[in-house]
Amino acid sequence: MKEVKLLISLDLPDFYLKKIEAVSPYVKVVHSQDKKELLNHIQDADILLAGVFSREMFLAAKKLKWIQTVWAGVEKFLFPEVVKSQVVITNAGGVQAIPVSEHVIGMIICFCRKFDVFIRNQIKRKWKRSDAELLGEFQELPGKTVGIVGLGKLGTEVAKRAKCLGMKVIATRRNPSAPTPEYVDKIFYPENLKELLAESDFVVLTLPLTKDTDGMISEAELRSMKTTGYLINVSRGKVIQEDKLVQALKEGWIAGAGLDAFAEEPLPENSPLWNMKNVLITPHVAGSTSYYIDRLTDILCENLKRFLRSENLINVVDKNRGY
Repeated sequence: MKEVKLLISLDLPDFYLKKIEAVSPYVKVVHSQDKKELLNHIQDADILLAGVFSREMFLAAKKLKWIQTVWAGVEKFLFPEVVKSQVVITNAGGVQAIPVSEHVIGMIICFCRKFDVFIRNQIKRKWKRSDAELLGEFQELPGKTVGIVGLGKLGTEVAKRAKCLGMKVIATRRNPSAPTPEYVDKIFYPENLKELLAESDFVVLTLPLTKDTDGMISEAELRSMKTTGYLINVSRGKVIQEDKLVQALKEGWIAGAGLDAFAEEPLPENSPLWNMKNVLITPHVAGSTSYYIDRLTDILCENLKRFLRSENLINVVDKNRGY
């Protein structure tokens, strides 16, 4: 068998490098994060495990056949030259599904039990019950409806957990004609998004950023939600038109928002979102987990075995659709 060169452009501990090398003696692993070294190494690389990546790197590649990304979202990889090429892209879909879904459920419970109010009061050493009452009655999850926009791997895990807590689960999916999972009560076509928004007590965004989803949550969509509804975003910040969200939160179109992703990151210090009492902010950490590299390495190793056997890879991205 011909030797295959795998270039890794992120910092991986030796334990994981040895696990990758153990897949086959025909795989030569090169590991670097230095931009000059990468430009040299990628010229004859067959595979790239991409942490660091640039258009310049891609144009320097002469033999590249497959890029395994470190993240589920691939919008930063889709340069026109990449899209037009025969190079296959696979993503890290599924690696973050458990932590992201737990993050979503945590935000939902926080809003229902007013933990955000009590944490602020704890910092001030104030024993106040009336603040929570002023922001609305305590809620219970059974009977509440969660609307998941994008029933992919992330959305599916959110649906499973929400159903276990007694919630009604509705969702949009690219292919609504596919079998409906038992933990989802109703599937909507993407064009019927406003119907989902109107039914939901909690709207959860778990869809990728593409040309079709960029700015898709704007004034019309926010006004379609219940005034008692909450918007939770664990996808990409640019899916929401942030100025319209700020207006919606100020004017009471919706009750609140739990945000892990923003149009500009880090979120600027002068953003009005920081000071809003009906907003939960986390710094794009919903997918963080101590198991991230383990799961990513498992995906890479499985795909590496398939690549060497000329079999179909898992987590292949449709470069034209962007996911």
